[in-house]
Amino acid sequence: MTLEIVVGTQWGDEGKGRIVDLMAAGAAVVARFNGGDNAGHTVTVGSQTFKLHLLPSGLIHPHTFGVLGNGMVINPTTLLSEMEMLRAAGIVITPERMMISYAAHLITPGHKALDAAQERARGAGQIGTTGRGIGPAYTDKAARRGLRMLDMLDPAAFRQKVRLHLAEVNQQLQRLFGAETLDVEAIAAEFEGFAFQLRPYIGDPGIKIAAALAAGQPVLAEGAQGTLLDIDLGTYPFVTSSSPTAPGALSGLGLGIPAQAVRVVGVTKAFQSRVGAGPFPTEVHAAAAERLRGSGSNPWDEFGTTTGRPRRVGWLDGVLLRYAVRVNGLTELMVTKLDVLSGLATIPICTAYRSGGLEYSDLPLGPSDLSPFEPVYVELPGWPEDLTGVRRWADLPAAACRYLDKIGEISGVKVSLVSVGPERDQVVTKE
Repeated sequence: MTLEIVVGTQWGDEGKGRIVDLMAAGAAVVARFNGGDNAGHTVTVGSQTFKLHLLPSGLIHPHTFGVLGNGMVINPTTLLSEMEMLRAAGIVITPERMMISYAAHLITPGHKALDAAQERARGAGQIGTTGRGIGPAYTDKAARRGLRMLDMLDPAAFRQKVRLHLAEVNQQLQRLFGAETLDVEAIAAEFEGFAFQLRPYIGDPGIKIAAALAAGQPVLAEGAQGTLLDIDLGTYPFVTSSSPTAPGALSGLGLGIPAQAVRVVGVTKAFQSRVGAGPFPTEVHAAAAERLRGSGSNPWDEFGTTTGRPRRVGWLDGVLLRYAVRVNGLTELMVTKLDVLSGLATIPICTAYRSGGLEYSDLPLGPSDLSPFEPVYVELPGWPEDLTGVRRWADLPAAACRYLDKIGEISGVKVSLVSVGPERDQVVTKE
């Protein structure tokens, strides 16, 4: 059976949550492989809207088994809150339905305090972190001093490790940043309580995933953020601290290259967006930005699920999309928010970059420094029709089909599915 990996092709916020929700209907295991609660996936089911930051989106389906992989950093406060939210909605969350990798790292209030202090110290050079402690937690992981889920299995030793961690954090807060220190004993006691609640969920989900694949059961791997935020391959330093690309799914779930076929699905918006600072060649402003962003009156509008910040928006960037296709090994594309473009007379797509009198169809040195480049656009005709009621590919306006064909042509990967609204049934599959 196929290992299916869903990744974002842009700076995150492509609408992966609803695509994962759609694909999870046929999955046995749904697994999140990277990041922390700086990510947000929104899934709308009827009148209910679920905003998840740590739990796999596919866990909303009652038949799935959920995995939080070793590539993640986990804030237990957020995790327990989300588990309770789903239980309140009638979705069963028990150790029989979910496993957390023993090797996943923990985020503490110390990491969050350091994140905020470091960002303030950057002044005008701030990189736009969410303040959730993600970077400091991954720093501790790389420095081999992090707290892992495994540590929670020994209560006395765990409490002492939390104390030592916070004592070190307090030294940094005071000496480096002149910031307020944290209450070590109160936080240590709180985390001891978290350990009591989460211990039954801790295990090695790599064994579960490998067994499912060997038995021919479908496994769906769900990434957070997007390709252009990858710590190695993204628009560094305006990136996240993990690997949200398809190869990151294997290391983030404790898997080798599976003998079974791998389907890698890239999710891209019909336009482009990002939250926070960093390069954005196709960004638009003023009225054009308001048109793409929306007012914020519904979950489909362009405001961060985690931060609530208005997202920067712009036209689809074909150069960056081709890059995402290459580094992820994408086998197909799913385009979201096509309905947002209805009513535009023409729709630009960036097909190349121009710099110093030369045109580039591909990035010569990756996406870290995009400042020398100006986008080269082609203009496609728009369509006046409202797409939110369309359910068959044949019923899409001809101009909308041409736009999707152009995306496939630019990226070199077929577009197999398009969403025309936030609901589960507002998805159109190419026959």
